[in-house]
Amino acid sequence: MSDLTQGSIPRHLVRLAAPLAAGMVFQTLYYLVDLYFVARLGDAAIAGVATAGNVQFIVMALTQVLGVGTMALIAHAMGRRDHADANLIFNQGLVLAGLAALLTLVGGLGFGGRYVASLGADPATVAAGKTYLYWFLPGLALQFAMVTMGSALRGTGIVKPTMIVQVATVLINAALAPVLIAGWLTGKPLGVAGAGLATTLAILIGVVLMWLYFERLEKAVAVDRRLLRPDPRVWGRILRIGLPTGGEFALMFVHIGVVYWIIRDFGAAAQAGYGLGSRIMQAIFLPAMAIAFATAPLAGQNFGAGRYDRVRETFRAASILGTAIMVVITIACRWRPELFFTPFTREAEVVAVGAGFLSFVAWNFVASGLVFTCSGMFQALGNTVPSLISSSGRMILFVIPAVWLSGRPGFALTDLWMVSVVTVAIQAAFSLWLLRLELRRRLGSPAPVVVPVPPTLSPEG
Repeated sequence: MSDLTQGSIPRHLVRLAAPLAAGMVFQTLYYLVDLYFVARLGDAAIAGVATAGNVQFIVMALTQVLGVGTMALIAHAMGRRDHADANLIFNQGLVLAGLAALLTLVGGLGFGGRYVASLGADPATVAAGKTYLYWFLPGLALQFAMVTMGSALRGTGIVKPTMIVQVATVLINAALAPVLIAGWLTGKPLGVAGAGLATTLAILIGVVLMWLYFERLEKAVAVDRRLLRPDPRVWGRILRIGLPTGGEFALMFVHIGVVYWIIRDFGAAAQAGYGLGSRIMQAIFLPAMAIAFATAPLAGQNFGAGRYDRVRETFRAASILGTAIMVVITIACRWRPELFFTPFTREAEVVAVGAGFLSFVAWNFVASGLVFTCSGMFQALGNTVPSLISSSGRMILFVIPAVWLSGRPGFALTDLWMVSVVTVAIQAAFSLWLLRLELRRRLGSPAPVVVPVPPTLSPEG
């Protein structure tokens, strides 16, 4: 365990965020490595993999239900030095992870193909998307165990082991991708099926490595077979915190699905450009997201320990650091957005759509960073409902005008990107207001600063 209730808040924030960012970068490289090789197969393959990959947001929603709930409760338990409760939460999280993995396999096989077919711009895109999804599905199911174990460590203030495993799995994926996708060495290219299989095998190895770490090295929380008996009471504690966060990720899935549905009449190149641009945006957001991920256990342990002054200080430090990072990213994306796309595709139309998307939405990057930070604070406080309310409001504000505009004469993709920029700015302001209310409710009003006044001398001196 790493005690986050003592010492410099900014130092803790950077110490936690650096390996989290590295791990998240490598995790995103799963998909960028796949896209690099899949891009050689043509526009339909890119669009198909990007469309099927959006099922990942549903899985991410479910993994975050477990991950956020487990992390927050373990952080609170560590803050009040209740190791028995932390261990109980961890083991029950593993039970829920197993059930969620089974649900993912059944749901993906039953409904995944229909989802891809509903969004694909043409038959070739649909075929590529279905093939990729079915081979990627076991890896998605394995993510529940990976996220639960990593979140438990994050709650204890330990993040390096998770980062190391993520790096290892990405290297494995990078080694397998050219072999399975392009047929290097074997002479038997599997195409998009190889992309899904490479990622699944890499995640499987990552889960095994994490399990070995907990079995042999982890001391704060550990797998205890006596605590694996299903306990609905503990499940309720995890789900009360995790479900609203899962709802947020589900809204991301709906948001991207709506965009794909709206732009499908622009053709496979437009879907490929947007899909690639979205993946790149996710990758460059990772430093700011790492700050938000570090905010949650840092503020969470201090909240559990009753150190409310340090909870507020965590928010201030995270907001400043996250905003600085987003300003730099905004400048880079406004300057030469096409440079982010050239490693993946030379298709002029795909690059034009993707670069236009990235350049336009760069104006909301600072606002997005503040939304991430607020979300991390709500997780730390053990109440993620305000985040869900904020995301739901943004979804309504986006979908209604976007669908309306798409039916108007002269509708262009830039109209869609403009709606996105405006609604994210509104969401950021709303999230900050909701966080202010929650901090007052949970922590009370900040203590007034008392400035000592020197005594005045009497006329007599």
